[in-house]
Amino acid sequence: MNRLTTSWGDLRLARFPEDPRDPLRAWDAADEYLLRELEKTDDADPADLSGTVVVVGDRWGALTASLAAHGPVQITDSYLGQEATRANLARNGIDAASVRLLSARDTPPERIDVLLVRVPKSLALLEDQLHRLAPAVHVGTLVIGTGMVSEIHTSTLRLFERIIGPTRTSLAVKKARLIFCTPDPALAPGPSPWPVRYALPDGIGVLAGRSVTNHAGIFCADRLDIGTRFFLRHLPERSGPAHVVDLGCGNGVVGTTAALAGPETSVTFADESFSAVDSARATYGENVADPSRASFLVGDGLAELADGSADLVLNNPPFHSHRATTDSTARRMFGDARRVLRPGGELWVIGNRHLGYHVRLRRLFGNCEVVASDPKFVVLKAVRP
Repeated sequence: MNRLTTSWGDLRLARFPEDPRDPLRAWDAADEYLLRELEKTDDADPADLSGTVVVVGDRWGALTASLAAHGPVQITDSYLGQEATRANLARNGIDAASVRLLSARDTPPERIDVLLVRVPKSLALLEDQLHRLAPAVHVGTLVIGTGMVSEIHTSTLRLFERIIGPTRTSLAVKKARLIFCTPDPALAPGPSPWPVRYALPDGIGVLAGRSVTNHAGIFCADRLDIGTRFFLRHLPERSGPAHVVDLGCGNGVVGTTAALAGPETSVTFADESFSAVDSARATYGENVADPSRASFLVGDGLAELADGSADLVLNNPPFHSHRATTDSTARRMFGDARRVLRPGGELWVIGNRHLGYHVRLRRLFGNCEVVASDPKFVVLKAVRP
């Protein structure tokens, strides 16, 4: 638990789900820099926050909680980011009704007077967000982006310039930087180019040559990544009815492959990204005729699934949390999988060889088998005892 001090108050903040062992804070220097800019101490006037304030991409709710007195609208693609915001509001005794929480797939406000953008890792997600928000921005809108220096590139600034208006950056402070953008009503950036569709390559099984849909922000959104391609070549062959879970589903190609390969298979697509689950829903709907065999879950891992309810869990866990390299997400995914699998059920995992997932799986399941490997990736199987 850490404290963030601003002119709006002293806040106790934590990431979600809270882990006392996690040394990472729920904010960073980019969040602090933006809040100081809005405060404008000394002889500069503070920012006018009396209109509609929209906070985009707030990672753990630090910006939203700090500005709660101004009734901000938060827009995020992360379910965990939303839950972190709710938890941090409650932790500080702030009425949850004072803010409005929207997903990246929801319709944004019709008018935006202050637009604060935490620059995401995905340039495609930023492009889609700016396109969706641009119609609500007007000449008087205050637009400020923020991010660490390593997150802000020339391509980042070009997106603001092309979609919103003239753009400049601040000096770097604690390796963080601000983006100042002046809305230009003469710009006509047009609709967002997202989602995109493309045909899958040959040699990946039953889904070869079929179409996949990707909303912005999905990993390798415009092509099939090499790890998933390797995984699809080595998925288990099953017969008869089964409940399969595509955990961290992304665009849903793994779960859709399982559904096509097993006519009696039901699949749950689960991800913490709203855009990922919408992508999976579109990919499945385009390739599988029976909608009753699929369910789609945006949430915290598999928290909503019952114990012992799955026969097979397929998982390609991320090993980054924003800029930090960590195995905390993988650990939680493996624990979720063990809980929801019936005895004898299997967890199949694809990962980079160097990550050493086999150690964690043996500790958790008591067993782990290497199904396939190449110089970069390994496919592992663990059986629920």
